[in-house]
Amino acid sequence: MPTERTLVIVDAANVVGSVPDGWWRDRRGAAERLRDSLVPFAAAGLPGCPGPAELVLVVEGAARGIGSVPGVRVESASGSGDDLIVELTGAPGERACVVVTADRELRQRVAAYGARCVGPRTVRPLPPSRTP
Repeated sequence: MPTERTLVIVDAANVVGSVPDGWWRDRRGAAERLRDSLVPFAAAGLPGCPGPAELVLVVEGAARGIGSVPGVRVESASGSGDDLIVELTGAPGERACVVVTADRELRQRVAAYGARCVGPRTVRPLPPSRTP
């Protein structure tokens, strides 16, 4: 009997905002780039969470309406992205859930449902340092 895949929910706004790479000039494009960079994690999983995983990218604001791609389902929040993440985390079911965010309040909210939280660097390493 196959085991159920871990649900990995990514807080797009928080992860995109974790690296000052000019994302604010094109929020939609930044969310699409993040979505595309997540595809390998669907098969490989995350550190401490072997794959395959069900990846869900939660977007809000200007990033709403971007499409899903194979391996990454995109959910557009009609209001608060955090509220949608909590809703998805608390959905009925007995499977492991990991939320990717650095938002302290959101971490507390999803922990109440038994979700494990990891930081943005888990899926988006910092860019290499520039040396003069």
